[in-house]
Amino acid sequence: MEVEEVDDALAAAAAVSAWPGPSRRRHLLQFLLHASKRLDLRPIVKYSALSFFAGRFLPALPRKMGFCGARSGRSVRSWLLEPLRDSNLELFALVAVWIASKVHDLKPFSVKSLKALGDCIIADQHFTCRDFANAELVFMEVVEYNIGSSSIAFIHLEDLLLHFREISKLGDLLDLDVCMEVLDLLYETEDTSLLFNSPCSLAASTLVAAYAISVPKQTWEFPILPWVRFATSYDEEEIMKIVLMILMHVLRLDEIKEKNTMEFIA
Repeated sequence: MEVEEVDDALAAAAAVSAWPGPSRRRHLLQFLLHASKRLDLRPIVKYSALSFFAGRFLPALPRKMGFCGARSGRSVRSWLLEPLRDSNLELFALVAVWIASKVHDLKPFSVKSLKALGDCIIADQHFTCRDFANAELVFMEVVEYNIGSSSIAFIHLEDLLLHFREISKLGDLLDLDVCMEVLDLLYETEDTSLLFNSPCSLAASTLVAAYAISVPKQTWEFPILPWVRFATSYDEEEIMKIVLMILMHVLRLDEIKEKNTMEFIA
């Protein structure tokens, strides 16, 4: 019996680690980002939707669907999950947008507007308004009604940038759009998307990375990294590690040297 339990635990871990697969995950997040652009979402709505979908819904599916171990059982049953096609997952991505809009917008998107967009960008299948309503119920059950969004990287980043602009004129050279482009790019791979699990440190690191990318080098007179350490209490070395990871991904540098990025923190 103990051996069987160990085997079940290993099977569960393997299922979770393999889900949903790098290429499928990349496709789904690109789909959500494309949808957010088509809908012209406010940043807080977009990043909340990404948090709900990528940070809570997708990771919870193996356990909730019961394919992470023979003894786990199926907790959530719905035709929208059986079988789990890409088109169904794209529906849930739009539902994440819908929920985020309800949380943050005074006038949330109507289900008809989301259905109209789904008809245009979801391949192979058209969903009805009732399907969207059913998918919302399934989504909420999968994430166990955990839709709080007070701790997402964008909120911390926005606060840091506002503080930076209050104490230095260089803050005006740092565009929030650049910071958001960096955040969007980090969703491209599973390794970089894991940074979103620590939203505060990611926000601090994104600010430093965006500073290095967008502020002219001749104006690198502000001690950005020591200030971030002061403002967030995060260790400089840890922030620098994340900054290097961000820069290597965003700038697509295969061989980036630490000495080339240390100049702006002197």
